[in-house]
Amino acid sequence: MIETRVRVVSASNGTAWVAASQESGCSACQSKSTCGISGLGDFLSNRRPDLPIRQAYAKAGDELLVCVDETELLRAGLFAYLLPAVLAIVAAGVVDALALGDAAAALAAVFGLIGGLLGARFLAPAPQLRTSTINAEISGEPS
Repeated sequence: MIETRVRVVSASNGTAWVAASQESGCSACQSKSTCGISGLGDFLSNRRPDLPIRQAYAKAGDELLVCVDETELLRAGLFAYLLPAVLAIVAAGVVDALALGDAAAALAAVFGLIGGLLGARFLAPAPQLRTSTINAEISGEPS
């Protein structure tokens, strides 16, 4: 199970808008001041939008624990990355087998990639997020 803590920015009608913590995974590293990965993480962390999560009892300022199962995340990743790549290769291979030329094979690969991305978008199962309120015992609300 992959877990992360998020803070509720606002909540209404059973939906909590949450912001991920600004901490990077390597915050304890001794080389943080000279590390390019740390700088990239700091740069990208400022661009994260607030995300909606269904949580009936959350209110602004609450801290939530969001969990997702690794197998669900792996399955979604396979759809998102493997399906477009395979369809691009298959489409280019079919056009090449028909001896339609290199330009047609490249174009078929692009259409295969686009088809795979669209297929992944509409066919891939979305990972199910599980949430629980971290400070439920303080506020007296169920998680």
